[in-house]
Amino acid sequence: MIVFHQLTKMEIVEIVDLMIANLEKRLADRDIDIELTTGAKDLLAERGYDSQLGARPLRRTIQRDIEDPLSEKMLFGDLQAGNIVVVDVEGEETEREFTFTTTPRAELPDAPPIEAV
Repeated sequence: MIVFHQLTKMEIVEIVDLMIANLEKRLADRDIDIELTTGAKDLLAERGYDSQLGARPLRRTIQRDIEDPLSEKMLFGDLQAGNIVVVDVEGEETEREFTFTTTPRAELPDAPPIEAV
């Protein structure tokens, strides 16, 4: 019989990072960047971990809590190519919810500015 040890919170957050990296690649194909705050990663790790199932529910948690709201924002035009979306958390304890702040990506200049002499 194989016995697996229970995952630590840090290990679960690392799994969150790996799964979010996959989402980042898919969004990059649409010219959209995503950033998750530490609080958002911690909440995903908390909601996506089960002592019986380990990190198996994490994929569905990311889909329900992050991907589905982002899809709706894209459908309604709130999230477009060239945007950066920052995922954060608001609220206390059991009332915590994810927030999504969308801003246009800053355009980089083609050439460095010429300094006045």
